[in-house]
Amino acid sequence: MSTLYEKIGGKDAVNAAVDLFYNKVLSDERVNSFFENISMKEQRRKQVMFFTYAFGGLQNYSGSSMREVHKKLVDKGLDDSHFDAIMENLGATLVELNIPEELILEAAGIAESTRTDVLNR
Repeated sequence: MSTLYEKIGGKDAVNAAVDLFYNKVLSDERVNSFFENISMKEQRRKQVMFFTYAFGGLQNYSGSSMREVHKKLVDKGLDDSHFDAIMENLGATLVELNIPEELILEAAGIAESTRTDVLNR
């Protein structure tokens, strides 16, 4: 059975998605302030690793936990409205990359499953 990672096109597709995703996020006034003073090169690298892992690619993600990574952002006011904006940007990214709707829904489900940890609840 193919993983979501394989179905969307593997490494090249994830790299393209992360680049397009962050272009959208950084131009989104609802959330771009959370990325001030962040190395976007490093952020993109980490996001590629996370998406690869979360979508069923290489299972060697060794980054920090979602709670740990986002704690400072929650302290700065990160809430459901911001998470929703990120989800919207992810969906728009996948649509723009012509990912089939059923795979977008699968990716959205995976991303949504992180809400509690990202918001440190």
